[in-house]
Amino acid sequence: MGFGLLRKELMVAVFAIAVVVLASLFAISAFFGDPDAKKGLCYVGVAFCGNTTREAEMLIDRMRNYTNLFILQSGPVSRNETATNEICDYAVNAGLSVVVYFGDLNPAVLTNETMWRVSWINTAKTRFGDKLLGVYYYDEPGGLFLDTNWSFVPVRVRANLTYDLVAENFVRNIRLDPGVVALKTNSLPIFVSDYALYWFDYLAGYDVVLAQVGWNHSYAQDIALVRGAAKLQNKEWGVMITWKYNEPPYLDSALNIYAQMVEAYKAGAKYITVFNYPQREGNDYGVLTDEHFSVLERFWLEVVNNPRVAFGSTEVEAVLVLPRNYGWGMRRPDDRIWGFWGPDEKTPQIWELSRKLLSKYGFHMDIVYEDAVFPFEGNYPKVYYWNSSIT
Repeated sequence: MGFGLLRKELMVAVFAIAVVVLASLFAISAFFGDPDAKKGLCYVGVAFCGNTTREAEMLIDRMRNYTNLFILQSGPVSRNETATNEICDYAVNAGLSVVVYFGDLNPAVLTNETMWRVSWINTAKTRFGDKLLGVYYYDEPGGLFLDTNWSFVPVRVRANLTYDLVAENFVRNIRLDPGVVALKTNSLPIFVSDYALYWFDYLAGYDVVLAQVGWNHSYAQDIALVRGAAKLQNKEWGVMITWKYNEPPYLDSALNIYAQMVEAYKAGAKYITVFNYPQREGNDYGVLTDEHFSVLERFWLEVVNNPRVAFGSTEVEAVLVLPRNYGWGMRRPDDRIWGFWGPDEKTPQIWELSRKLLSKYGFHMDIVYEDAVFPFEGNYPKVYYWNSSIT
């Protein structure tokens, strides 16, 4: 056999082997997935609500290997520029992305202690790059508005209010807030967590709403409301797993939190976080226990980095459409509407229908509002209007 022919046959053999190897690698990659690519689908982390840089650094060290998000939600730290930068630097150097909480960015009300926030948002993207996901601005705007006692408003004023008028004012006041304007000007995404009226949070300018779940109301309904609002308004959404109890141990059991995280992941939540408040004596990590950290790690390994658990795999089969600007809390049959009104003639029908649909579809349904700007036609296989009749 001549050398030329031998070399040709060797080249063919090497090429064939290479094809087999590449095919095998492709199959392995398809089965096991690219962990870095999957990480980009979902941010998993903890909202830090402690008081000191040291507490934050200890928490980051504890969770850095099985999370990719650190929300700096500390009131005391949010007033301290040095502490804010130190904690963000530490988190970013640990490989985590960060979201930073500010209670106010309005120059008219900022004090000498907090005026630095304005210049910070102007330069933060340069300092932290794409690891800074955005600013968590204010807190619970929809829920707090809903639960405010508006009895101080003069009767003659309340007599002229309508659902449309209150909704328009809620949205406009937030949109025109100087802090919101500054964040939009600097192209910094605006985050918030809330427990009601997510649709109107998005209308008001928030880019990411984290639905507060874990309270003793319907988890499937919370997902339906926030996911539906985000889908039609082309925004991002997530969940903030918060208290189940108003006293120690505050958080739900680790296994129940794990199950909530899995449901959120399958439902397509881009952000899955745990609210870690307060700092408890004898626990260096807030309210999170060893069991909670254990299920965070388990979730990271068995779900986020497991291609056999598909992100966003829960198919949405139906939508419930509520009346335009119907700012009803939906937490119970007698919940208030925009905080100004009690239940109206539509409330019992909507409550009964929503219970039937949630029982039928569970996490496979969304809840949205009538709004010509955000049409729902063609986005859902099955549409139920608020006044639909089903058996």
